[in-house]
Amino acid sequence: MGKANQAEGPGQRTVVGASAAGTAFEWYDFFIFGSLTTIIARHFYADVGEATSYILALLTFGVGFVVRPLGALVFGWFGDRTGRKTTFLVTITLMGVATVAIGVLPDYDQIGILAPILLIFLRILQGFALGGEYGGAAIYVAEHAPDHKRGYLTGWIQTTAALGLIGALSVILITRWIVGVEAFDEWGWRIPFLLSAFLLAISLWIRLKLNESPAYKRMEAEGGERRAPYRESFLTWRNGRFVLLALFGIMIAQGAVWYCGYFYTRFFMERVLKVEVATVDKLVLAVTVASALLYVFFGWLSDKVGRKPVMLGGMLLALVAFFPGFNALTRAANPDLAQAQARAPVVVVADPATCAVQFDPVGKTAFASSCDIAKSVLSNAGVSYRNEAAPAGMVARVRVGLVEVASIEGEGLARAELAAARAQVQGRIQTALAAAGYPD
Repeated sequence: MGKANQAEGPGQRTVVGASAAGTAFEWYDFFIFGSLTTIIARHFYADVGEATSYILALLTFGVGFVVRPLGALVFGWFGDRTGRKTTFLVTITLMGVATVAIGVLPDYDQIGILAPILLIFLRILQGFALGGEYGGAAIYVAEHAPDHKRGYLTGWIQTTAALGLIGALSVILITRWIVGVEAFDEWGWRIPFLLSAFLLAISLWIRLKLNESPAYKRMEAEGGERRAPYRESFLTWRNGRFVLLALFGIMIAQGAVWYCGYFYTRFFMERVLKVEVATVDKLVLAVTVASALLYVFFGWLSDKVGRKPVMLGGMLLALVAFFPGFNALTRAANPDLAQAQARAPVVVVADPATCAVQFDPVGKTAFASSCDIAKSVLSNAGVSYRNEAAPAGMVARVRVGLVEVASIEGEGLARAELAAARAQVQGRIQTALAAAGYPD
């Protein structure tokens, strides 16, 4: 890498510290949304039902990930043309402005359908900015790092995701404690977003102290960036095969492991196991703190044994641990539910032709068939079930252990009659679940 990259001491610590701090602030902005999904669902998707609103809020969170690759491509090209420092300043400003804007965005009750549209647009901006920021920070540190410490030093950049999540959860817990649960759900949830304005100012101040990397200066001295970087990267097999390998062999697996571990676990505890939201926040915070320095450790280990064994080891560990891990989590967090599911599993016996997907993004589907009524009751209660086909035309039944509960055919009923029928089925199913030992 050259002598400039081999320099040790305060300069190297400054590069790593400034890059990591700024990226952690960006992850804070990104994860505030994911940590407040339940509340955001109520404020911005208020007209489609509880289950559907939550799904839409999760999809809005996911939009940020969809545009991250585009942000990486655009800001990677931008960084080669204008320098790493300028790119850092642009990405962090874009992220901060989008986050503060979410904090002041009117909700569905105030401006109707425009609220979720604007929310999705701001999430796109966040994902676009993070796509450029995260890769750019890793490249910037790698371009300063000596060969034998590249994994260790860039490992500090990987900790920024955990640090951002720690910051987000800490601010949420403190704000909820100060203003109270009801006020937080009503308006206090905006405070963590607005706090990003202060973090943006700090991040810009830190980033302004950085200089361009030695590798970028050398590239400029040798004639600037390549003229056709995308064509050389994607349309020539020599380079394109490494891009495809990195994308499908590494990044997709890494993303599945990380976001399942942090965010689906949160959804599972809160929505399926019915653990109190504040408790979920504390548990996720504790696990995140405990795991933060492992990024640095495995980065250091990759310098010793190579990148491939470390990555494969992590993927294999996730493969063998996720299913028993979630089963263990169920037994630990809600043992009554785990015992009831084992003792009296729930089965929906219905004609498959009468069963619709329980998802209504516009809130206009009635879900009036006997199958849909039964499944919507179970879904809203967070009860897992399996399907069993019944003869055509048969009214759906819900089997809880050995007890069967008949649903009601609601097709053709008036709105009030359908609501009454749904309530009747819900009461029957809840009685059967309670008798089987399912917790409220």
